[in-house]
Amino acid sequence: MSLAQLLVRLAYRLQASEHHGRLKGFFHQLLTDPRSQRRALFDAFMIVLVLSSVMLLIYEVRHPLGPWADLFEVFVVGVFVSEYLLRMWLYNDSHTILIEHWERAELMGLPFNTGAALWAVLRQKLAYMSSPLAIIDLLAILPSYRPLRFLRLFLLFRLLKLFRYTRSLGAFGQVLVEKRFELYTLSLFVGSVVLIATVAIYLFEAQAPDSRVKTLMDALYWSVITVTTVGYGDIVPTTTEGRVVAMVLVFAGIGVISFATSIIVMAFHEKMRELRDNRVYAEVERKSDITIVCGFGRIGQVVAERLAAAREAFVIVDKRVESIELARRRGFPAVAGDATDSALLANLGLGRQASRILCLTHDDVSNVYITLTARQMSPHILIISRANKAETAKKLTQAGATHVVRPYAVVARMAAEFIGQSVAFDALYDVVTRAAGVHLEPLPVRAGDWLEQQRIGEIDFAAQHLLLFGVIRPHASPSETGHSRYELEGRHFYFNPGAQLQLHAGDILILIGYQASLSRFRQQANRRQRKG
Repeated sequence: MSLAQLLVRLAYRLQASEHHGRLKGFFHQLLTDPRSQRRALFDAFMIVLVLSSVMLLIYEVRHPLGPWADLFEVFVVGVFVSEYLLRMWLYNDSHTILIEHWERAELMGLPFNTGAALWAVLRQKLAYMSSPLAIIDLLAILPSYRPLRFLRLFLLFRLLKLFRYTRSLGAFGQVLVEKRFELYTLSLFVGSVVLIATVAIYLFEAQAPDSRVKTLMDALYWSVITVTTVGYGDIVPTTTEGRVVAMVLVFAGIGVISFATSIIVMAFHEKMRELRDNRVYAEVERKSDITIVCGFGRIGQVVAERLAAAREAFVIVDKRVESIELARRRGFPAVAGDATDSALLANLGLGRQASRILCLTHDDVSNVYITLTARQMSPHILIISRANKAETAKKLTQAGATHVVRPYAVVARMAAEFIGQSVAFDALYDVVTRAAGVHLEPLPVRAGDWLEQQRIGEIDFAAQHLLLFGVIRPHASPSETGHSRYELEGRHFYFNPGAQLQLHAGDILILIGYQASLSRFRQQANRRQRKG
């Protein structure tokens, strides 16, 4: 078997290996996944390890240590080397490159060029090795080589490794990288100003009798200290020309500092939004059964308050920055972005951690697009969409909405129904708005629950200071004859059911009462279930 055939066979075997995929996925979560809990623990461990090794090497400069220090340094270097090799391995899939070259050669009827394929693999690894963080990782290993004491200078690179493990320091490094063009332009300007000032001050001050500028190094030192507006005062111009140069350099330094500050502040302002969003994504990864609320308008605010009061996990998405800031001031997890973006919904765990999505924006077109995107990503997720216009309701249903709500139509029907019946209207308003402390809450009937197989007449709701508003039953459950019901999508609704209605698993009781009564009834139901 030739070398080419051996490499290709090994590449296909790695591609088909589930063990290889699981192993790479584990180290991906450990080293590179920003939302992984494993990476958070590993970063904390590496921060402690880096600081411990640095403090030990500093202490060892004046205080000789025993063999245990050498063993600890060997352990530290071993961890650094292992991490370096693992990151290089995760940087790309070498077997994928080999397979691509092989299949391209087979497709075109050309011989497989083993050297070209291996060079492509090596080129990818060299790209990683030349990245700034990889260079820092490599240089951080050098202080352990004790015969060359000057290599202890590279001890600083171990401290620079903290940029990889600390999110805030890493964000600062990313800001510098993203603004490299602006900073490069600013550096050229500063360098030109310092060079001109160095030459000028040397020409004017070098021959002055009382001047302390004797060499070009003195002139360069004075220019750097002055342009940064530090001004130690150890070197002061004595000639009129030198003082003019100093004044010009001070004004130039003020401009440089202002320009640099504006660049950094603007970059950090942009980065803070990304960091806050990443924090929300990390919180989502650690939760389950999350509700995604799209739109934080008047309806979205009410829904968010109700979910927060019920201690339900949810996250808010809105394109308007002011709405997101309002949500964050109220303590709600929120992300600024377009909910029609499938990447954003994927980051929020749609179909995994998120089990339902509420499309509550004021724009019907946006609600339709959000519904289409969500249904395409997850066929089984619960989607409740808001429709402001009657013609939009059908479009939302066709787009995949599980339920469509028309808030304006509901309000209009309530107003028409209760005109002239102020007492009934006030009672319903108090229930809906909870103005008098009265709540309308659902209570699901689970399999094995004491409520299962019970009849409505056998449950003394009055003794619990509760009122049964109705029962929602899935189509899969047996229907009850002799009871008036309303057809919903996939369910029946029995309004004010009779005493003979028997409950089944999957039913939902809609109860009206004060919060204390509702909580006590839930607790009694749970205790009876556990006893049973």
